[in-house]
Amino acid sequence: MPYVIGTACVDVMHKACVLQCPVDCIYEGARSLYINPDECVDCGACRLECDAGAIYYETDLPDDQLPHLADNAAFFSETLPGRDAPLGSPGGAAALGRLGVDTPLVSALTPRHFPDAETLRT
Repeated sequence: MPYVIGTACVDVMHKACVLQCPVDCIYEGARSLYINPDECVDCGACRLECDAGAIYYETDLPDDQLPHLADNAAFFSETLPGRDAPLGSPGGAAALGRLGVDTPLVSALTPRHFPDAETLRT
């Protein structure tokens, strides 16, 4: 998995990274974004655009963000709540839109409220 989205994205999701991704591999859950490791081409455009500083190259993950390495992969390889099968590699996030579900790791995090976050998500 080349790039990983960490905790700083949760409840923020500025989505500037989504607009810059040339292969449309950043998917939207309910509270966080997730990079599909099978679709990412390792270009780093997302990392440069992330206002929250939430995107790391897998080998640059700080210790407190290491759980997100497996978690980002799990978003695609495990069956998420309310779904019949894993997402796998659907070939692009835009066609699916907002999925409205997160991994157990992200779901278990205490919700954070950022008054300006909703404005930035548009």
